[in-house]
Amino acid sequence: MTEPESISPEETAEIPKRETFTERIIETSARNQFLVFVLTIFAVAAGFYGLTHTPLDAIPDLSDVQVIVYTEWEGRSPDLVEDQITYPISTVFIAAPKVKFVRGESMFGKSFIYVIFEDGTDIYWARSRVIEYLNSVRGSLPEGVNPVIGPDATGVGWIYEYALVDDSGKHDLAQLRSIQDWNLRYALSSVKGVAEVAPVGGFVKQYQVDLDPNALVAYNIPLSEVVNAIKLSNADVGGKVFEVATTEYYIRGRGYIKKIEDIENIVLKVENGTPVYLKSVGNVHLGADIRRGVAELDGKGETVGGIVVMRYGENALNVIDGVKKKIEEIKPSLPEGVRIVPTYDRSDLIKRAISTLREKLIEESIIVALVCVVFLWHVRSSLVAIITLPIAIILSFIPMWWLNVTSNIMSLGGIAIAIGAMVDSAIIMIENAHKALEHFREDHGREPGNRERFAVIVRAAKSVGRPLFFALLVITVSFIPVFSLTAQEGRLFRPLAFTKTFSMFFASFLGVTLVPVLMLLLIRGKIVPEKDNPINRFLIRTYQPFVNFVLRYRWFTLGCALVILALTIFPFSRLGSEFMPPLNEGTLLYMPTAIPGMSITEATKILQIQDRQLKKIPEAVTVFGKAGQAETPTDPAPLSMFETVVALKPPNEWRKGMTWDKLLAEVNANIKTPGMANIFWMPIQTRTEMLTTGFRSVLGVKVFGPDLSGIQARRADRKRTGRSPEYAQRVRRAHSRRLFFGFHR
Repeated sequence: MTEPESISPEETAEIPKRETFTERIIETSARNQFLVFVLTIFAVAAGFYGLTHTPLDAIPDLSDVQVIVYTEWEGRSPDLVEDQITYPISTVFIAAPKVKFVRGESMFGKSFIYVIFEDGTDIYWARSRVIEYLNSVRGSLPEGVNPVIGPDATGVGWIYEYALVDDSGKHDLAQLRSIQDWNLRYALSSVKGVAEVAPVGGFVKQYQVDLDPNALVAYNIPLSEVVNAIKLSNADVGGKVFEVATTEYYIRGRGYIKKIEDIENIVLKVENGTPVYLKSVGNVHLGADIRRGVAELDGKGETVGGIVVMRYGENALNVIDGVKKKIEEIKPSLPEGVRIVPTYDRSDLIKRAISTLREKLIEESIIVALVCVVFLWHVRSSLVAIITLPIAIILSFIPMWWLNVTSNIMSLGGIAIAIGAMVDSAIIMIENAHKALEHFREDHGREPGNRERFAVIVRAAKSVGRPLFFALLVITVSFIPVFSLTAQEGRLFRPLAFTKTFSMFFASFLGVTLVPVLMLLLIRGKIVPEKDNPINRFLIRTYQPFVNFVLRYRWFTLGCALVILALTIFPFSRLGSEFMPPLNEGTLLYMPTAIPGMSITEATKILQIQDRQLKKIPEAVTVFGKAGQAETPTDPAPLSMFETVVALKPPNEWRKGMTWDKLLAEVNANIKTPGMANIFWMPIQTRTEMLTTGFRSVLGVKVFGPDLSGIQARRADRKRTGRSPEYAQRVRRAHSRRLFFGFHR
């Protein structure tokens, strides 16, 4: 056996060090500058495409994956609707796949069933499952009952509201409602992204027959025969064809009802050759269908309104723009004197929110650029970080568009959080290159040539490239725990985590590809040494004594840190908590709590009085009040539920010294309705809170029990002990008017 040859230290130093993956990327990028620029240009173009096609909204949609089953059964009481419709349908969906829970709500003549699916379930897969299970229960429902699924929209999909106003006075509420139902409704529904246009207020015209009981008895005609005669008389029939003079003619019978006289002349029976017409036993006239909702504008009286509901996952800003364009197209076709008044427009909020964040992003970028110039003390070198920052931001929109992450205050906030760390790698690489060039001048006594400068800068970038790349990756993955959040917490914070992760990833990637190339192009001319930079020299002289002190008195420093940490426990324990920071939407939603069982006449009167008082506020533009339900499954509101949207002027047009809190205090003082407590919200905030808790106030109480009689007895006990609130007693008296229940898996 031969002894192994020993290697001298000199020979060890001559062995080439194996380059890491990041070092090879830096070297390759530096030697292929044209290719790096071409790929960067294509990537930026893709980023601009993603930027312009990413959906825009004010806040993330926090609603669950939900499918609504809506059923009408006219004239039936809530308990009958619950027993015959709501309960049978709800029990079917308990066994459906991916269903979290089922909520049912029964009202007078209507049933609402909410099927809530697990997070991540495709909305259209969920809708197909609901239709499949719904078909299996149709046979057990009462005759003539036809349950339907609601629009493919969410609870916060109300993006645009308007009112129809007649300045000429020639059109009544029934005519305005006809314009809404037969003109506006279908025209706006054709806009891309609109799931539904829900009418509210006005009168739906119908033919009404007032029968005389005495006449029915005299002619011996039962009520069922009258109903069947009207049904059979409202139909067209078809026949065969016949030929006359080489021309073919179709035979058909025209029988559809088109006017009151057509109904009056319906034959109910024939006695001794004499027909008995419907007009002989009753009076036929035009009337209004039963109403479960009214609308009012500016305290001037009832009006007809419409609510545009956006389809799930659409771009809210694009949908609203499409609706506005369609309204402009419709305006010339409206009757003389009829105009459309916008009462709620979410695009204003979206534009304000995005504009504010855009301004802050620009301000942050400018500050970062100034910091780079000041501390690097070399304008051309600072351009490396200044150019890299917007490119990384633009590239982050590519995965946002691909994953359909909405551009909102949370997602753009993630980019704002990441801006400071995104330029770290570029700044450190530049500083290291400055140091390397400074050492070269000190060692050789001259400026480096082109090849030497290339080698020095690339070597400097490679020496810090690997730790910088992985340091940025560590920051990138720091938000991964946020992705584990579920339900509304996940839907709120995941967009922020996504965009921060995307931004940091592209910043780290550009740090080993584009940054070395830009350094080779821009780091030229005279480089000021660090010791000659007045800003750095001042900071180092200021910082050095503190460093020496804390290193000399280590235990004292640690003790002070622990004491300061302990002092934060008390204020931390007194901090309030909120699921979501309040967002001033610029629109006020007034939702007073009314007495259950209120009649539509009383609701209309009170609504007009309240709207008139709200319109007196100088900051108010329009006041659009709604009591009861709009004709949409997304609005299960009773007549006792008031929703008044107050569109406000921009804050710069408010009275001098007026703030949001002062405005609310003034409104609260001016509106005092006996038996109704004032509640002031904002539209999106209200929808979000009601989706989360089912309440329209900050504090609510739910009482559960085996049956209503037991719950009522329990409340009676509390009343005797003096602990039952007055409003709870009013709700107890109305429990038979509105019934709720739910199933949980």
